[in-house]
Formats: sequence, C-alpha cells, structure tokens
Amino acid sequence: MTIPLLWRWLVALWLLGCTAPAIAVPALQVGSKRFTESYLIGELVTQTLTRQGIAAEHRQGLGNTSILAAALLQGQIDVYPEYTGTIVRELLKRDSPADAQAPLAQINTWLAPLGLKAAVPLGFNNSYGLAMREADAARLGIATLSDLAAKAPAGLRAGLSHEFQARADGWPALQRHYGLTFAPGNGLDHGLAYQALAAGQVALIDVYTTDAQLARQSVRVLRDDRGFFPRYDAVLLMRTAVDDRPLRRLAGRLPEAQMIRLNAAAELDGQPFAAVARGFLQAGATPPPAAAPQGLMARLWAPDLGRLLAQHLALVLASLALAVAVAVPLGIAAHRRPRLAGPVMAVVGLLQTLPSLALLAFLIAATGRIGFAPALLALFVYALLPIVRNTHAGLQAVPAGLPQAALALGFTRRQVLRAIELPLALPTLMAGLKTAAVTNVGTATVAAFVGAGGLGERIVAGLAVNDTALMLAGALPAAALAVVVQLVFDALERAASPRRHDTGPARSR
Repeated sequence: MTIPLLWRWLVALWLLGCTAPAIAVPALQVGSKRFTESYLIGELVTQTLTRQGIAAEHRQGLGNTSILAAALLQGQIDVYPEYTGTIVRELLKRDSPADAQAPLAQINTWLAPLGLKAAVPLGFNNSYGLAMREADAARLGIATLSDLAAKAPAGLRAGLSHEFQARADGWPALQRHYGLTFAPGNGLDHGLAYQALAAGQVALIDVYTTDAQLARQSVRVLRDDRGFFPRYDAVLLMRTAVDDRPLRRLAGRLPEAQMIRLNAAAELDGQPFAAVARGFLQAGATPPPAAAPQGLMARLWAPDLGRLLAQHLALVLASLALAVAVAVPLGIAAHRRPRLAGPVMAVVGLLQTLPSLALLAFLIAATGRIGFAPALLALFVYALLPIVRNTHAGLQAVPAGLPQAALALGFTRRQVLRAIELPLALPTLMAGLKTAAVTNVGTATVAAFVGAGGLGERIVAGLAVNDTALMLAGALPAAALAVVVQLVFDALERAASPRRHDTGPARSR
C-alpha cells in the first residue's frame, strides 16, 4: 500500500463518517431521559407525530435534566417529556413552595423568555419518594420521612440515583428539610436500584411514584409528611416554535395507573419501548396486551441493528481519520525534533487517561452541543496516543543511512519522508491505527450517553430497565465489530509490510 493510497483511503473514511449523520431527512427531534417512563413517553410522542405524517426521530436516553434542557435551548432537540416540579425547581430555579405548585399558565410565563413552553398535560403526577423494604420499615417503625430522620439506624446504606443526589429538589435540599444525618452513598442507576434493594445491598432508594416495581415488590414508600416534594405533573417541554396541536391527542390519556401498567410492560415484561407505545396507541385507553418477552436473538437482530451499526461505524471511522490527520504530523515532528518527543508523548498519554464520561461532559460544555460532535472529539482524543507513538517509533526504526544517502543524491527532506521514511515506517504506523480503531469501537458505546447513537443505545436502554438481554444485544455486536475491525487492519497491515524475498544461498549451475 503506497502513502498516497493510504491518505485517499483515510479521506474516504472521514467523508463517510462525517456525512453519515447528515443523510437522514430533517425531522422533529424528540428527546428522552435515561429511565423507563421517559423512554416510553418519548416513543408515544414520536409515534403520535409519525402517525399524522409528521417526520419525527426519537433520540433515546440523552441523559439527565440538565443535558436535555441544554439540548432544547440550543435547538438540538425540539421536545421531550418533563415534569412541572422539575421545570420550576431545576430549570427556572424557583424554590418557594408557592412557585412549586404554580399552574401551567404561570410556568409558561416564566419559560417564555427562554423560548420554551410546557404543553400537553399527560394526566399523571410522578413524584419523587424514598422507599425501604417493607419488612425493614415495619421492624424499625418507619412510615414517614420524619420517622426516617428520627429512627434511621447507624450506618444505613442508601442507594440514591446520581441525578437525585445532584438535583435542587433532590437529596441536598431534602436532607436539610428533614434533618437527615446519614450519607447518600455511592450513586446507583435507577434501573438497578430495586434489584439492589431486594438483594439487601442497599436499604433505601429514591423512587418515582409511577415505577412499575412498586406494584410487584414488597417495598414501602415513605410518606412526605412535611410536604417537601412539589407536584410533578407530566407535560411535554418544547421550543416555543413547535406546534403542539398534533400532540394534544395525548393530553390526559395517561392517568397514573395507566402509566404504571405501561412501565411494567416495558420494564418487567420485557417488551420493547416502541412496541408498548404502539400497542397503547392502537388499543386506545386500554393497556396493550401482554406479550412474551423477546429473547436474546430477537433483540440482537431487531430492525434497528443496521441503523445502530452505521452510527457506530461513522463515529469510529470519522474519529480515526481525524486522529490520523493530527497524530501522524505530530509523530513526524517528534521524530525530527527529538526535544519535542518527550512533551508530545506526555500530553497524548495524559489525554488517554481521562475518564470517558468526564471527557464527554467537558466537551459538551466546550462545544455547547450534545450528540455526534462531542462524541467524535472524545474518540479522536483517545485515538491520538497509539498513532503518534507508532508513527514516531516507525520513523525511529528506519536505518539512518537511507535518508542520508537520499539527501546526498539530491532528494529534499519532503521527498525523503514520502519516498523512504514513511513507506518503511508504514507497518508500524498501521499497527497503531489498528490499536486506535479497535479501542474506539469499544469506547464508542459510551457515546449513547450523550445522544450520539450507536450500539451503546441498546446497552444504555438495557441499564434503564435492568434488561440483560438488551444489554447483550448491544455488547455482542460491538464485540463482533471490534473483531472485524481487527481482522481488516491485520489485512491492511500485511499489505503495507514490505514483501519478503528469499535470502537463502543461491543455487549453483
């Protein structure tokens, strides 16, 4: 493989990766948070629009309230399900009890300067609460949050969700309001909380009052006897320019009992979010009929596999091409100026150690966007080290006499680099590309946390409902893709290696 051919191949990868996300027809962007109910309402909104001929795309599990609200304000999404109490306290930062109970018209007056509106009340209140195992609560005589403050045993182990621990209407304010003295413990994903509670790994969790598990597990939701939590009436939060009339047919159609049944169909019966939403919309107010949970193979070969694979490959290939464009010149500079080698290797090595979620959070703040852009930049950062290191190592391994001889024959430094040094260093450089590509296939699964799509979508959705089959349906294709990428680069590496000629003794005639 010649150097110009390699660069043409990498440019093709870059164009493929960068244009893949832009091929889709423009559609109304529907967001959702990373828990069952939000996924379901996002699907209901999306399908309600598409059934009326309005193009809509559901961007599942984008993250917590702050990420969704930022995406809405920046126009990256158009609408997502939210709750009035969250809007007032988290988005509008109004802490008074009177503000927390404000009617929708007043909330919209406050939202108007932000270019947002809340519309389509869905018909249920989904408040926060704290819950214990029924047996433990009965033994300790704890029925209210005031009881918890007075009677919580020393060392009580709580398993509160990450968002609840950080929200203005969550743990910090609740702790002050009731005088709770125990620590919140390590953050626990809401989808795993009930399992941890049932197994005795934690003694206290935060819950939503429409959680499916409440109807099927022996837990006690502690009464908020001092009225800390506001009402959390479910609405659709959207940009002011969005026409909410096509969505008004959802208004009031989801009373609390109905929402619990839909949550149970997805979370406990293992039905896909899209199927539960479709069944509800087709059946009207009656709950969708129960269906047998889908097995691993059905989840693995679900219709979204092609779309997720394309998104995953787009992220990997585009980030790899961008990394080559930056890392190869850095490796060349480190080779030609030995004093630069140490600092360059130190910087790219340090970038490699950054935690992926922390890096994504920083890039979201830096770019002001969610989705493809911050995910692409994060993968680019992780691809730098192996390519810079192997470019430098390959050039260092070129015998010093060859470039010197070429220079003596009148070659320029650029000609020596292109005709002699890079071709000889190419096998080592390709090994670095292979390492970066295989690593990025795995790392790209994290991109689903910021709405960039890919096979991580299945893993994140599986975590939200504690569905092992769904998580494996994302993890197995990612692992298979990594193997395929490894084999492809092995072949390219062999093609880039200089042909070996027979060096044995010559035959006598």
